[in-house]
Amino acid sequence: MYKVLIADDHAVVRSGLSFLVNQQANFKVIGEEANGTDTYMRVEQGGVDILIMDLSMPPGESGLLTTQRIHDKYPNVRILILSMHEEQEYINKAIHNGAMSYVLKSSSDDELIKALKSLSNGENYIDKNIMITKSDIQQINSDGINVDLKGYNGLSKREKEIFPLIALGYSNKEIASQMFIYTKTVEAHKANIIRKLQLDTRADLVRYAIHHHLIEF
Repeated sequence: MYKVLIADDHAVVRSGLSFLVNQQANFKVIGEEANGTDTYMRVEQGGVDILIMDLSMPPGESGLLTTQRIHDKYPNVRILILSMHEEQEYINKAIHNGAMSYVLKSSSDDELIKALKSLSNGENYIDKNIMITKSDIQQINSDGINVDLKGYNGLSKREKEIFPLIALGYSNKEIASQMFIYTKTVEAHKANIIRKLQLDTRADLVRYAIHHHLIEF
C-alpha cells in the first residue's frame, strides 16, 4: 500500500484528490496540507511514499523550493506535481528540483492515475499534454536552473521554515505559536537569517524573498 500525502491550498481540491486516490488499489491518502512549510514538516515525520503537490500554495514558500528541499532531504519520497502552470519554465524547474512527475490540473483524471501508477513502479511520468524538447532536457539536466542562492542555502532547516513566515509579515508570537517554539527562539532565528543573508531589515528580507521567487502571496 502506497501512502500518499496531498498538498494544495484549496480544500475542495484536496478533498477531490483524496477521493480519487483512495479509489485506486494500493494507494491510500494519509494526510493533507495547505502550504509548503507544513508539507515539508509532514514529510519530515515519515511514512510518506508519494507526495502530490501544487506549485502555488500562497501565502508561503514557493512550491519549486519545497520540491527541492524535500527531494534533497528525503529523496525516497516520490513527488508528483499537479499544477495549473503550463509554462515550460515551471515544468523544467520542477523536474530539475526533484519532481518525478508533472501533471496539469486541466488534464483528465486518467493522467493523474497514470502518473500514480508510474511512480509506484519507480518511473517518471510527464502529462501527455506536455511536450519535452531536447532543449528542455538540457535545461532540466543543467546546474543553473534550480534555486542557486548561496545565502539562502546556508540557512538551517528551521530557519528555512521560518523564513517565509517572516517575509509574509507574521509576528514573532504568531510564528512561535505555529512552529511550537518560544518567541525568543523566533527572534534568534530571525536575527540569524538577516545576518546570513547580509540584510539590514525585514523590508530587505521581503524584497530578497520576492526577487528570488522564494514566496508566493
